[in-house]
Amino acid sequence: MTAVIQGIVTNLHQTTSFSLMPTRLSQISSGLRTLSLWQHRVYKPQHIRTSPFSTASKIMAQEYKLKGLSALDLKNGEKREVEVEGIEEGKVLLVKLDDKTHAMSSKCTHFGAPMKNGVLTPDGRLTCAWHGACFKVATGDVEDAPALDPLAKFDITEKSGAVYIKGDEATIKASRRSANHKCTAKGQEKILIVGGGSGTIGALQELREQGFSGKITVISREPYLPIDRTKLSKALIADPSKLLLRPQEWYDSASIETVSDDVSSVDFASKTVSTASGKSYTYTKLILATGGTPKALPLPGFKELNNIFLLRTVPDVQAILSAVGEKKGKKIVVIGSSFIGMEVANALAKENSVTVVGMEKAPLERVMGADVGTIFQTMIEKSGVKFHMEGGVDKATPSSSDSKSVGAIHLQDGTELPADLVICGVGVAPATEFLQSSKEVSLEKDGSLKCNESFEVAGLKDVYAIGDIATYPYHGPGGNGSLTRIEHWNVAQNAGRSVGLQIANPTSKPVPFIPIFWSALGSQLRYCGNTPNGWDELVLKGEPKEGKFAAYYAKGETVVAVASMMMDPIMSQCAELMRRGNMPSKSELKNGVNVLEVGLPAAVKI
Repeated sequence: MTAVIQGIVTNLHQTTSFSLMPTRLSQISSGLRTLSLWQHRVYKPQHIRTSPFSTASKIMAQEYKLKGLSALDLKNGEKREVEVEGIEEGKVLLVKLDDKTHAMSSKCTHFGAPMKNGVLTPDGRLTCAWHGACFKVATGDVEDAPALDPLAKFDITEKSGAVYIKGDEATIKASRRSANHKCTAKGQEKILIVGGGSGTIGALQELREQGFSGKITVISREPYLPIDRTKLSKALIADPSKLLLRPQEWYDSASIETVSDDVSSVDFASKTVSTASGKSYTYTKLILATGGTPKALPLPGFKELNNIFLLRTVPDVQAILSAVGEKKGKKIVVIGSSFIGMEVANALAKENSVTVVGMEKAPLERVMGADVGTIFQTMIEKSGVKFHMEGGVDKATPSSSDSKSVGAIHLQDGTELPADLVICGVGVAPATEFLQSSKEVSLEKDGSLKCNESFEVAGLKDVYAIGDIATYPYHGPGGNGSLTRIEHWNVAQNAGRSVGLQIANPTSKPVPFIPIFWSALGSQLRYCGNTPNGWDELVLKGEPKEGKFAAYYAKGETVVAVASMMMDPIMSQCAELMRRGNMPSKSELKNGVNVLEVGLPAAVKI
């Protein structure tokens, strides 16, 4: 492939989560959707989950010499990225574990991060430094979200003073392989999934990869297939085809039925789900993954006036961009200084005048603390965003030129902020409205569903809840089994994978994971852990004024959460340390312990 084609594929991959395979220039079509459909039609490698290699690699494999290697001289625990001779920009990652050297894809399949910078554990997990995607070294299989595709594995040999791998050029360049998801549904089992988000795609992937062959139906109120919702607030992408986690062909080949409809009720006794269109669907097992409903402000003007937006769906982004217009230069007020508000403010700041209104002393103070929140504020201010903190909103008033549209936001201290449009990012509530009248289920005070560690809904049989609507026992550091609800993309997808595994293999146990999330706040924030019981002290390392830091949140001596910017792979290392019960204490960190130098035990302790 020429460098030009590689550039095209790389650029498209940055805006999509599904695999784009290399091809000849004459076969490249114009437009993301055409190319994505082409690759799933032409390049369809088969894979059996228990095997580390794809069938395509075996059929098309040939030997390639690795540059600069005369012998397999890696030490146990070492990772080394090496170039592949004869393949432009072709690279593989070598990993030595338990005296065996593995050759595998060099980039994370989620967003292309170099896996040489990842965290390797003694039991053979390799975690990406960026967003927490984790793979099994022995097979390349996905262990933790947000990756969907496994890493490819290659045979490796040493001979005649050189080292060779066996593989095909397309797979080496793509730095991924396809897991086995193809299926012709059969039998009496019927899995019904309500919702079309991260938890859903996690469950679907795991069910088919683990060999579940029953019928699967997904019902979602959104008129498109599951998307990468994280890109809505971070990048304001308005084309759903550029956000799809999997194209339609993937669902078809996996015998997964997708329905765009709104669920109106569930009869748990008869195992039947009814929809707003009047249809009904039966199930043997039900997975509820409906996500969150964005909260609106119950204040004067907010319900009546146009150009006041919430942000949750593709139509929301389309409406916001339409209001901004091509000429830009709009006065935009963002209400809410948490993650959604901060991300959308940062995304719109380049060609508009953006003001963020927050009730706290500093953005994200409740979660991150004022010291770290001030760092985020400084980072976003560099993009031109203005802040009104400790500002309570009083009302919205109409524009002098258009009485039906917003013209200003008034704060309780008397401040008037001119506004051509307003975006509210004041949190979400569990989307469980369809269950409020049910006598068979009891909702928590916040509207969520109480679950156990397997995400089985309390008091119901064969019903699971995952994602924003699930309240479950948290066993990470400081959790002690406390019931908590976590609104993170990775948590939903990992919960979906855990449920899918348990349904496909009933003897399996829940998969333990540490919550991870990331955010675009002028620079990339990484975060792991959770604080269901709060935190009482912050240990801040690095160069905070430069936006380069690691923040350790402690409850007593226990570090319960870690946030970092520009200090990879600290977050991924800490997530594994937490998972294994070996995270340094608050005092140890204060005394100079470097988490990157702390050993990772093989055993998982949560």
